Amino acid sequence: QVQLVESGGGLVQAGGSLRLSCAASGTIFSINAMGWFRQAPGKQRELVAVITSGGSTNYAASVKGRFTISRDNAKNTVYLQMNSLKPEDTAVYLCNVEGVRRRPWTTPAGDYWGQGTQVTVSS
Repeated sequence: QVQLVESGGGLVQAGGSLRLSCAASGTIFSINAMGWFRQAPGKQRELVAVITSGGSTNYAASVKGRFTISRDNAKNTVYLQMNSLKPEDTAVYLCNVEGVRRRPWTTPAGDYWGQGTQVTVSS
């Protein structure tokens, strides 16, 4: 099994910054994609950013230019640097990893979610 532990959420004023971290643990050789989603009250969950094992990234239009996703493959950890935060960024941010290869000879599989960390941006 793969466990995800997120950290770094909190309360910040508009224009401020936060850095989220998500560490994956368990029997892991490699991870294909690591990403962040968010869900605000009364809204659907949406993709914020994703990064592949090769370093390719994709961002939601609403965060492009303000957020940066990165990963440390040696630590199985993904980060989300959030700058110029806006009140509309307020949400629970959830870490997601997919395509976990347990051993070098195994097929990547699985889709795992963290429990989420609250980000609140005050105006």
